[in-house]
Amino acid sequence: MTVLYVVATPIGNLEDISERARRILSEVDHIAAEDTRHTGKLLAHLGISKPVSSYHDHNEAQASQKLIDLINAGTSVALVSDAGTPLISDPGYRLIKLARERGLQVIPVPGPSALVTALSVAGLPSDQFTFHGFLPAKTRARCDLFQKLLNATGTQIFYESPHRVVASIHDLASVFGENRLLVVAREMTKTFEQITYGSIFETLRMIESGELKIKGEFVLLLEGQMAFDSRLDEDLILTELLAELPVSKVAEITARLTGKPRKLLYKRALVLKGVNNGDAGATS
Repeated sequence: MTVLYVVATPIGNLEDISERARRILSEVDHIAAEDTRHTGKLLAHLGISKPVSSYHDHNEAQASQKLIDLINAGTSVALVSDAGTPLISDPGYRLIKLARERGLQVIPVPGPSALVTALSVAGLPSDQFTFHGFLPAKTRARCDLFQKLLNATGTQIFYESPHRVVASIHDLASVFGENRLLVVAREMTKTFEQITYGSIFETLRMIESGELKIKGEFVLLLEGQMAFDSRLDEDLILTELLAELPVSKVAEITARLTGKPRKLLYKRALVLKGVNNGDAGATS
């Protein structure tokens, strides 16, 4: 059967392997792994012996075609990454895209993911969130990204390495200020798992004091910009701005802050200013 399985594996605690993932890995003919040595340890723990080939960022194009050829020849293949769900900041996109283009069946075998695991215990809004993967290596690129997210609502999630996490948190402080909430999750599901909750300022103090250890892989979860959803919020903003600015500028600024339509805010500003709506055209 021409099938490609995408199999999630534990991000730390090996007990998190699902029964289905264990079964699929034991039944497939071939396993494509980001790191064959890392996956070899997992397979040994599970008591599974299978042919394993290397599939990583540096050989993805060539390896993808070889795996497609295997599947077309009737070989069932499972794709795994070092930890968690493949393609989530891990290799696999080219293989899945090629398989789809060739009309092959691709079956997900869901399981652990560091970003979802961290979000589930962060205490930050989870109805809307954006995952940005690993942060850029250079300070300028990180700050450029943060500037674009300055007014973004919803929780913002990043991966970071221990070598750059302190610099990245300082960059967060320089762009977002020190009062924005930041949850730092490291070594998720492992022996020395640690999750901290506090402002960016408090997080930096925990790093300085040694309370937050700089070891392992990190997930950074940043509180989004507070959204102004109520009429009271809108009216307060409009009223304050009307004391200093023309109606059209007030509507423009309030629209940016609240995400509400500019025309509706313009009409509301006119009401608050005491201008008859029939005269609105003369002041727009």
